[in-house]
Amino acid sequence: MSDAPETLSLFGDDAPPRPLADRLRPRVLEEVVGQDHLLAPDAPIGRLVGRGQMVSTILWGPPGCGKTTIARLLAERTHLAFEPLSATFSGVADLRKIFTAAQRRREIGQGTLLFVDEIHRFNRAQQDSFLPYVEDGTTVLVGATTENPSFELNGALLSRCQVFVLRRLDGAALETLIDRAEAEAGRPLPLDDDARGALVAMADGDGRYLLNMAEQLQALPEGTAPLDTAGLAAEVQKRAPIYDKAQEGHYNLISALHKSMRGSDPDAALYWLARMLDGGEDPLFIARRIVRFANEDIGIADPEAVHQALTAWDVYERLGSPEGELAIAQAVVYLATAPKSIAVYRGFSAATAAAKRTGSLIPPAHILNAPTRLMKDLGYGKGYRYDPDTETGFSGADYFPDGMERERYYEPTGNGYERQITERLRHWDALRAERRRDGAEGERTEG
Repeated sequence: MSDAPETLSLFGDDAPPRPLADRLRPRVLEEVVGQDHLLAPDAPIGRLVGRGQMVSTILWGPPGCGKTTIARLLAERTHLAFEPLSATFSGVADLRKIFTAAQRRREIGQGTLLFVDEIHRFNRAQQDSFLPYVEDGTTVLVGATTENPSFELNGALLSRCQVFVLRRLDGAALETLIDRAEAEAGRPLPLDDDARGALVAMADGDGRYLLNMAEQLQALPEGTAPLDTAGLAAEVQKRAPIYDKAQEGHYNLISALHKSMRGSDPDAALYWLARMLDGGEDPLFIARRIVRFANEDIGIADPEAVHQALTAWDVYERLGSPEGELAIAQAVVYLATAPKSIAVYRGFSAATAAAKRTGSLIPPAHILNAPTRLMKDLGYGKGYRYDPDTETGFSGADYFPDGMERERYYEPTGNGYERQITERLRHWDALRAERRRDGAEGERTEG
């Protein structure tokens, strides 16, 4: 029998388990997913580790991509003491303690890796305090940030560090994390194929968020039937509470006005407008709604429509009742008799759905501004063509994210002004196709 004193737990036997994201934290660099462009043996960080060296570094990337994990594993791989610090909760006094301890370690031949999470939250003076210790090698600094280092970090500190850009986790990386979560639990997540794909999309490149959602699903009773996408949303998202305004007549009349204008019936629209004003409706409420109508139901078929609606709102605010109500009536007649199109409305809805589906894809480098040297070195703005300065005023460049096929969201109608827009789009499509053919021929010639 051991004479060692019994270890007591402050939490007892019912202590909650560590979160899944923490339990699945990689134990070696080779288990980190989604960052092979930095960690592979022939990649920048991989080469440093291969030599057993580490330099002061800034890890710049979105949430949940592995910045903290990578820093900890780098310390282990290069045999450095790991000193973690959060810029949110720490100050210069905390830094001094770490630097003092690092100096003592250095005297006995032990190096220190200081990891500063959210380093961009340190002010300029706090950032300056790193400089002498980074400069003389007392500490290897690894800072993590979600913000552009060019704007958030001192130039002096930035010049002493290498900046590595981490990527949001792609679908394959997130699928790997799901596989690990299932292996750890010993059972698959209760999801059908579509819901599994939706779970990956909902994570939006954030591995931590994905594992948090997976943990919620693992908490469901064993034997739960596979959830579809609707069931998944019900389990991992809270529904917004419904607010009952209990004013059915109020919304019935504004609906009647709206649909009468949409149906190009100015007489019915004027009737419902009069009914609302006679019933004591706030004219400014009507003014706001007709501005919405001008954008939603008319759009670019008549670009003047929204100006008429805004002018009516402005006139009413200047004149008040009853004189200002005539301006609203004039706008209602204009909107009711204007050509109609919901092409912009549909296009924006389709684009919104695509944005949610594709997540946080970054713009192609050629259309990113490069106000700093770092950003130029990363390829920002390279190859950009200024369209107004081209022969046709149209460069034909691709402005969608890299890896995303071009999609058409806005389909103009033949109504009103949109008829002219249709012709312009056809002309630009032809020019774009011509540019692509020329580019493909140029590549074959060079090859």
